[in-house]
Amino acid sequence: MTSIGILGAGRVGTNLAAKLSSAGHHVTLGGRSPGGRSPEGTAARTAGLAPPVAFADQRTTARTADIVINATPGDSSLDRLTDLRTELAGKILIDVSNATRDDRDGLPGDLCYPGSSLAEKLQAALPDTHVVKTLNTMLFMVMTAPETLATPPTAYLSGNDEYAKKTVTGLLGDLGWQPELIEDLGDITTARATEAMILVVPHILRRHGFSPFAVSLAR
Repeated sequence: MTSIGILGAGRVGTNLAAKLSSAGHHVTLGGRSPGGRSPEGTAARTAGLAPPVAFADQRTTARTADIVINATPGDSSLDRLTDLRTELAGKILIDVSNATRDDRDGLPGDLCYPGSSLAEKLQAALPDTHVVKTLNTMLFMVMTAPETLATPPTAYLSGNDEYAKKTVTGLLGDLGWQPELIEDLGDITTARATEAMILVVPHILRRHGFSPFAVSLAR
């Protein structure tokens, strides 16, 4: 059992929390509210899990977890996580967010870091943390149920530390990702490629609605 802290208690964070908890990990959801009080909907989505999901503020979540997942909004992640540099030192940080500016209809718009990536910015700001980018090329429900898509999806990995990527690969297995579905692209600079894939997402959503899909590699 691993102690996993998830920063962000929205749909992405609670979805990951439920699956990782059911796989036997000790999971803490870090919210922005004082004391980490969970919204009613969040508590309902994680009720009845064994072991149960705990709630805390984001600083406590980052400090007490062995592995931390960034599921905060990507356009504000850099500032939030830089403020947690001490708490994140020496830990693996799994970044599943995309940094975009919302378009007029609330869907993802332009990239916040063109020519770079949120993952690269996080790694530069957190030099004592091992940042691994993954699961950012799909809708949130596919993160924990890749088997539900008719076409096998791809989970890409980017990161500088091989041990960290191996550890994250193991957690992806707990989320239902078979080894053949995981594509290690290389160091953290490769995250700019997968983060740029978000640019296709709003067009798909406008045409087909909020149906599960992933931007995947076909062989």
